Amino acid sequence: MRIVFFGCDDFAAINLEQLIKDGHKVVGLVTQPDKPKGRGLRVPYSPTKQLAFAHGIAVFQPDTLKKAAFVEKISWFQADIFVVVAYGKFLPCEVLALPKYFCVNVHASLLPKYRGAAPINFAIMNGETTTGVTVIKVSPVMDAGEIIVQEACPISDDMTSVELRLLLARMGAKLLSVTLPRIKEGSYSLQKQDEALTTHAPKMHKDLGHIRWDRTAKEIHDLVRGVQPWPGAFTFWRGYRLKILEAVASEAQVKGKFGEIVELHKDGFYVQAADRAVLVKRVHPANSHVMDARAFLAGHRLAVGEMLG
Repeated sequence: MRIVFFGCDDFAAINLEQLIKDGHKVVGLVTQPDKPKGRGLRVPYSPTKQLAFAHGIAVFQPDTLKKAAFVEKISWFQADIFVVVAYGKFLPCEVLALPKYFCVNVHASLLPKYRGAAPINFAIMNGETTTGVTVIKVSPVMDAGEIIVQEACPISDDMTSVELRLLLARMGAKLLSVTLPRIKEGSYSLQKQDEALTTHAPKMHKDLGHIRWDRTAKEIHDLVRGVQPWPGAFTFWRGYRLKILEAVASEAQVKGKFGEIVELHKDGFYVQAADRAVLVKRVHPANSHVMDARAFLAGHRLAVGEMLG
């Protein structure tokens, strides 16, 4: 099939690579404009743009999809289908009407749950034990299109959003691989989403990572897993930001104030939450490097009774 692909990040690139491996003719990539990053304000290419250049695929980086000039350029490709994966912008009706068949989107949740920009993060942050991937026919309403196919997978207790992201990207690529031939053959069905079951996963922001020690130990454990790699879970210790990279809900019933360091241990240190203590096992102190909590204890005079906030 002749495909125009819309996508930017590593999740999208895994799906784009699968289309290329499957022998589809990917004739164009639409990705976000390049943005400076880091202290040196470098302008790195997105993962999909790198892949497109490696395979001689035309690249477009419009600020908006609504301009007539862009719509006309994309129409020249006479694509059979548009594939949208982690693109980050709505496709206007003028664009949706262009392909021979329609536009499909690979979304990292079991829709209608977790519509929005961060379904993987919110699934873990909310303590879900199951998620999955859904391929939909794109509609003008965000993530509300009819379902073509979806597949579920479990979320283990210690899985981070980084690990789940890679798993779902590969699942999505496989689903896409089997779904496109069915669309071409007409051997597929469409199922409307149940709007009553809709939940949302808005764009992440840095304050989401701030740990509230008055939450349960499990909720804190899920937050730490769910906000990786950005914004990362953090608390404040002696006036400095302390990132918490690994923490587990313990069985310790030691009672202290919320956020109080209640015990030092060979594997880290215990902090009081709403119901139980949380064992902090790996940290990233301000102006330092990532270290396990045991090394952190060895290099800092942490004391029982100190408060995190």
